[in-house]
Amino acid sequence: MCGRFTLRTPLNLVVERFQLQTDVQLPLRFNVAPTQDVAAVRYGSATEPRRLALLRWGLIPSWAKDPAIGNRMINARSETLTERPAFRVAYQRRRCLVLADGYYEWKKQGKLKQPYWIRLADERPFGMAGLWESWADDDQRPVLSCTVLTTSANELTRELHDRMPVILPESDWDVWLDPEVRQTDRLQPLLVPYDSADMRFDPVSTFVNSPRNDDPRCIEVE
Repeated sequence: MCGRFTLRTPLNLVVERFQLQTDVQLPLRFNVAPTQDVAAVRYGSATEPRRLALLRWGLIPSWAKDPAIGNRMINARSETLTERPAFRVAYQRRRCLVLADGYYEWKKQGKLKQPYWIRLADERPFGMAGLWESWADDDQRPVLSCTVLTTSANELTRELHDRMPVILPESDWDVWLDPEVRQTDRLQPLLVPYDSADMRFDPVSTFVNSPRNDDPRCIEVE
């Protein structure tokens, strides 16, 4: 799964990496937690550049009566997207990249849980496959939210957890973001474990355990 992550790459490098157009201000984040705003890339084409948006982490279906349902929808299993009413339409029409440069998992060691920071070997930012949705509150104000898709863990990360976020290689970004692509048989093959040879992880301080802590001490390697 993916329950916390980092995006401490400076905004100018994120913009360059994902070829974005944005006026969003993006602070450095070392401990992004559910229900918080996350940086996401939405549709881009030859005539419309990719745009950076801030989305609430935890997808709220458009038909939901209570937005608290989003607290339980921070992740979506990629294998069952077409079976879940909350995700089925968004899978076809509202896909995004949730931006990160690392994520955390916890492994039980004795009576304690040791946090690990997992990232690409060169620590570059990456895009996690996501879905987004628009929900209206009682005053008809839109709330934009998202979920991160997961898949089975690769050879490296299964030591920590049996699931991992779907990290899409750059070659798949355009297809994933294009709302005109609605054939699930074209999308489903993209939702696979990332190459473990291009990843690494290290144990980090339990300082990261509290979502109130969000500074470089979260990623201090033990």
